[in-house]
Amino acid sequence: MTTTLMVRISADPPGRLDKALARDVPDAASLSRSRLARLIAGGAVLRGGEALTDPKLKVKEGDEIEIRLDDPAPTHIAPETIPLDITYEDDDLIVVNKPAGMVVHPAPGTPYGTLVNALLAHCGDDLSGVGGERRPGIVHRIDKDTTGLLVVAKSDRAHHGLAAQFEAHTAERAYLALCHGVPDAGDPRLRGVPGVSFEPGNVMKITTQLARHRTDRQKQAVCFTGGRHAVTRVRLLEGFAGAAALVECRLETGRTHQIRVHMAHAGHGLIGDQTYGGQRKLSEKAVGAGAVEAAKRFPRQALHAAILGFEHPVSGEFLRFEAPMPQDMSLLLDSFSR
Repeated sequence: MTTTLMVRISADPPGRLDKALARDVPDAASLSRSRLARLIAGGAVLRGGEALTDPKLKVKEGDEIEIRLDDPAPTHIAPETIPLDITYEDDDLIVVNKPAGMVVHPAPGTPYGTLVNALLAHCGDDLSGVGGERRPGIVHRIDKDTTGLLVVAKSDRAHHGLAAQFEAHTAERAYLALCHGVPDAGDPRLRGVPGVSFEPGNVMKITTQLARHRTDRQKQAVCFTGGRHAVTRVRLLEGFAGAAALVECRLETGRTHQIRVHMAHAGHGLIGDQTYGGQRKLSEKAVGAGAVEAAKRFPRQALHAAILGFEHPVSGEFLRFEAPMPQDMSLLLDSFSR
């Protein structure tokens, strides 16, 4: 069987078909640049019923592009009996509280021990195949060293319904994070940071484009032309002597590493983030030796997906889940409060 994916080319498109699709195809479709290239070459990309086989073909804003996808072959990923912290499960979906250190789906370098391996053991064949052979059921992702809530589709109907909500930005996603400095509307420095503004209630809004870093392809970078639109809202929950803060980050969009990149761009990189946090150190005078040592030892970015809400794609009921802060982050937070 063949599944049809419709993609509308957004504003300010790149001139080429392949680049426009790489930007505008929903993340949940899990279509890499190389797979898109194969689909274009194979005549599976159409506009108005006409196959578009030239990746350099010009496209314009509003073009409706049809992508025809063959149903995925059966997965060859090995099921692994790995304990799962299951928050909710029914016939169509499962919500899990992912621990730190677990990769969501297999990739080069991490073929085993992933969430998908664990889900295949737990669910058997009851995972949606829409995500492709290596990503069955996966609608969205959180980073390996980020903890918290993730919803996975067990039926294709659920997968399409959930993916539509994430693409339309109607799913509720809130993260807890510990960051360097205290993001505050009264900070004159923040008024000069491009893409940073403040909304009522001292909510920092970060609006940029995100794209792959020019020299390090494993990283994302802020840009203001090209890339993919990204919006994060940050609410201050508690500040610690101007040196650090507990914040709530809400995603309007869901790009790779979005919170980590945006917080670093605003000058408030996450504690423990070795990729985007830079070499910033805490002041022992401000927060005490215990907090400085705890932050130095913290082995990952201090980020937790605490709230996940969405409309059930089959029943229509709105579901909302909360996951308590994991122990390692709670201990880190406690060190600032002593």
